[in-house]
Amino acid sequence: MSRNRIAAAVAFSALGLTVLSACSGGPAETTNAAPVAVQQVAKETSVKLTATDVAGVGNVLTEQGGFTLYRFDKDTANPPKSNCENECAKTWPPLLVGEAAPELSGVDAKLVGKVKRSDGTEQVTVKGWAVYRFAKDTKPGEAKGQGVGNTWFAVTPQGGKAGQAAAPAPAPAPEKETTKLSASEISGLGKVLTDQNGMTLYLFEKDSKKPSKATCNGDCAKTWPPLLVQGKVELQGVDPKIVGSVKRADGSEQVTVGGWAVYRYSKDTKPGEANGNGVGGTWFAIEPAGCKVGTAPAAAPQQPAAAPADNGGYGY
Repeated sequence: MSRNRIAAAVAFSALGLTVLSACSGGPAETTNAAPVAVQQVAKETSVKLTATDVAGVGNVLTEQGGFTLYRFDKDTANPPKSNCENECAKTWPPLLVGEAAPELSGVDAKLVGKVKRSDGTEQVTVKGWAVYRFAKDTKPGEAKGQGVGNTWFAVTPQGGKAGQAAAPAPAPAPEKETTKLSASEISGLGKVLTDQNGMTLYLFEKDSKKPSKATCNGDCAKTWPPLLVQGKVELQGVDPKIVGSVKRADGSEQVTVGGWAVYRYSKDTKPGEANGNGVGGTWFAIEPAGCKVGTAPAAAPQQPAAAPADNGGYGY
């Protein structure tokens, strides 16, 4: 075969190979091609908070696996901040949450939120407190983390610490007592003044009435409690013109009647008693007119009788 024919045959063979490759029905094989990465999307675990009775700690929160949840006193709730990181977070794994809101059972949704941790994940909060599991709780119903380090506590459905009673509701404000003076009949004394509880009232002769001055203080006032002005003084059978008040040494205001400061007596234990009348010759129950009992107001002086008319001495 001539040199020219050999060259043509080689060229044709190469061309045929090219045409065969171009017209082949199957795809061309590629060797050593880079593998296509396949993204694996992890299924997000649904977070659930449930109010559960746990032995030893009472009604506390558990998560979707039934494990007790805790709060950490070294975190802050306002603003929410989680301070348990790194090794701490291995012992106390944070309860993380994704986009889906947690399922709630026995928990007020208004108390539940989330806080961003330093690694960018988001942790469930209850009333601002970040919540955690405890690695040493190995099965539902355990609460081995309660009180650890005196900073870790099972969290209640209200966001409080288990084992601590909620702050009691404030007691209702006591009703403001009203001072009342009444003219009352007391056995053996007649009509005297009593207070709003029906207890007999007294005056002290060592006080003064003009000007009004109360001198019974200290231990004396324990035996003879002053009748203090409380709100508007109500009157029954008493002339309002003779009722007033005087400032005591402690700044309180004491009721006066006819200028006299008035007192109760500690040894009168029930309405109708008047055990203080005459004590020491200086203490007396006070009448509605402001006098000590048994003392009638001074009578108006009597005019002398007119002389009989002169009839001249005759008997007729």
